[in-house]
Amino acid sequence: MLTTSNQPKRVPQNPPNHKYMRIAKYIGILAITLSCGCTVKYSFSGASIPPEAKSVSVDLFQNIAPQVNPTLSNQFTEALKERFVSQTRLTMVNSFGDFAFSGQITTYNVSAVSIQGNETAAQNRLTIGVSVKFVNAIDPKSDFDRSFSHYADYEGSQNFADVEDQLVQTILEKLIDDIFNAAAANW
Repeated sequence: MLTTSNQPKRVPQNPPNHKYMRIAKYIGILAITLSCGCTVKYSFSGASIPPEAKSVSVDLFQNIAPQVNPTLSNQFTEALKERFVSQTRLTMVNSFGDFAFSGQITTYNVSAVSIQGNETAAQNRLTIGVSVKFVNAIDPKSDFDRSFSHYADYEGSQNFADVEDQLVQTILEKLIDDIFNAAAANW
C-alpha cells in the first residue's frame, strides 16, 4: 500500500555560484588596494581637491546690484558654503581657508525677452550675476577673479513676486555649479 504525503515536495536549491562570488571578492580587494595605494583625487561630485587642502572659507557676498533682493546675499553665501561642505572633505572656517571665496552680487535684473504684438512681454528673464574671487592657498596657479551669470525665464502673464523664489533657486544652483567646478574640478 502506498502512502502519499500532503506536504509539498522539496526542490533542492542551487548552491551559490562560487565563480561569481570569487570575482566579486577580487574586485573588492582590487578596489581597496587601488584606493589605499594611489594619490589620485577622485570623488563622485567631480571635485579634485588637493590632499593638502583641509579648509574652505566663504565671505558674505554683498549685494551691490542696482535692484536688490534682500535675502539673496545670505542665500547665495550659504548655498556656496553648503556645496563645499557637503561635496568635499573640506572643513568650513571663518576666514583664510585653504580655499577662500569672496565677492559681490553685481546683477539682479528682470528684463523682457520677447514682446507680443500688443507690446507686452510674452516672456521675462531674471538674471543674476556675481563677481567671485577665489584664492587657493595650496595651488595659487588656480586662483581666479571672475564673473558668473545665469538667468531663468518666466511667462509674461505670471506675476514676478509669485515666481521669484523658484527662479532665484534655479539660478543659484547653476551659479554654484559653475563656481564649484571652476574652483574644485579638473575639467
